[in-house]
This record gives sequence, structure tokens and C-alpha cells, in this order.
Amino acid sequence: MGLFDRFTKGKNETLDKGLEKTKENFFTKITRAVAGKSKVDDDVLDQLEEVLVTSDVGVDTTLKVIERIEERVARDKYVGTDELTAILRDEIVKLLTENNNDDLAEFAVPAEKKPYVIMVVGVNGVGKTTTIGKLAHQFKKRGLSVYLGAADTFRAAAVEQLDIWGSRVGVPVVKQKMGADPASVAFDTLSSAKSHNADVVIIDTAGRLHNKINLMNELTKIKNVMSKIVPDAPHEVLLVLDGSTGQNAFEQAKHFTAATEVSALAITKLDGTAKGGVVIGISDQFKIPVKYIGLGEGIDDLQVFRRKEFVDSLFGS
Repeated sequence: MGLFDRFTKGKNETLDKGLEKTKENFFTKITRAVAGKSKVDDDVLDQLEEVLVTSDVGVDTTLKVIERIEERVARDKYVGTDELTAILRDEIVKLLTENNNDDLAEFAVPAEKKPYVIMVVGVNGVGKTTTIGKLAHQFKKRGLSVYLGAADTFRAAAVEQLDIWGSRVGVPVVKQKMGADPASVAFDTLSSAKSHNADVVIIDTAGRLHNKINLMNELTKIKNVMSKIVPDAPHEVLLVLDGSTGQNAFEQAKHFTAATEVSALAITKLDGTAKGGVVIGISDQFKIPVKYIGLGEGIDDLQVFRRKEFVDSLFGS
């Protein structure tokens, strides 16, 4: 076994452990749905539909999956319940493949964009600042220089938390006093990062779910100011969602995608919930790639999202 194989195996084990509650919940429900049945009939499909909806896959995505399974059952004439799991797994992988860009091999940014600017958005409490800290750690581990910008100036705790992560990871944090103009903080961060030839800049933003127009204006102002320093910044708008909130994560995604052009998703706290199906539904409904998943409290527990690996772990394969 080579080094890469050992690394991949370790990652899979972490993923398996992180998705344990979701997998247990999922399979308990599927087992109940097919109990006493030998073939996939309308009753089994109705039961499966309920399983997916109650696993937070979402109604629209669930109906899409059920329709695909119906087509396969009709085409193959006879499909036993023992084959249902394999078909379901296959269709979910296809769905994620359709709705995501290519999987990342590792934590990386395009070398031709320097500094690579990531603006992070999301409501308070979803693990936004923690995700930023863990992301900075992963980039630094790979030899990249990182700057953090504390542009959530409406909560003193947000600035303090980012400061703590900066110290822990060993990366500079640019900040101003509480209540300062977030765009001004972003401007200072990019100016400093550019003068020090940094590779990556990660900007934290306020997580208030207030009036959508105000949020849109605030995020637009930050983006406009950053583009004065780095013309095509931000290169990525990363929306952080708490996977344990289930359907509420869908509502948050609707709010932020309406307020700004979200280009990637990070879904956190999957280790503490049975609602991991939300990853499938959000990916499908918003057509935005899930880039990272959070599987624990540890500094290394943020992982790059890989579709097949996720589904294999979910289905215990």
C-alpha cells in the first residue's frame, strides 16, 4: 500500500465516522421500508420517498430520485429490494455529478490568481469563523501564505474568534474596531496581503439574516472595494451552512444566493447529526458545488468534498 492509499484510507475512516449518525438513520428507515417485500413496487417507492424526505434530502430532489428509480425498475422489468440500495446509491452519485464541478484533489487554489480571494458568507452560529480558521490551516499546511480579514465588525465576538484562530494557525488577521466599515477592513486586508505577496486572502463577513436588500448592499460594497485592489476579487464566494439544521439550511441558502453570487458551499457539523442528506438536496437544488464538509471539532476535521467518497461512506461501501 502506497502513501496515497494510506492517506485516502484515513480520510475515508474519518468520513465514515462523521456520517455514522446519518447512515444509521438512513438505513434503519430503508430497512423498514422494504420489510416483507421481495420486489420494488409502488408501496416500496412511496416508503422510499418518505425515507428521503425525512432524511432532509428535500422534496424536489427526492421526487427526482424516485422518478429515476421508477424508470430503472420499469426498464429492468424486475428489481428486487436487495438491489434497491445499489440503485439508490448509483442515482445519488449521478445527481451529485450533474450538479457539482469536478471534485478537488486537495485544498488548493489557482496559482495564476494571487492573492486568491475568498469571501465567506453565512449566518451566525453555522461555524463560519471556525471554517475560515480550519481552511487557513489547510492552506498553510500546503505551504501557502494566508491573510484573514475580520470584516464581521458588528459582533466583537466574531473579531475575537477570528483573532484566536489566526494565532492558533499562525496567520495574520487584519481587523479594525467594532462597528467599523466592513468594506474598509476588506480593503486593508487585500492591501496588506498584496504588499506581502500572499497566496490566499479569506474575508469573514457579517452573518445577520436581516433585510435582504441591506445584506445585498453590504456584500456588494465589500466586493466592489476589494476589486479596486485585486481586479477580479473575490474569486470565490463561499457560503457556510450548518448541516445539522436540515431544512433551515435550505432557507439560508435561498437567502444568501439571492443576496450575492455564491460560487461554493461548505456544509458543517455533519458529524453531530442524522441530517447528512441535506448535502444531496442542497447540491441539487442550488446547482452550486459543495466544496468542503465539516466532520468534527478538530482543526483537521474540515475535508474536501468528494462525491463518490461521500456516497460510498453514506451507504457503507
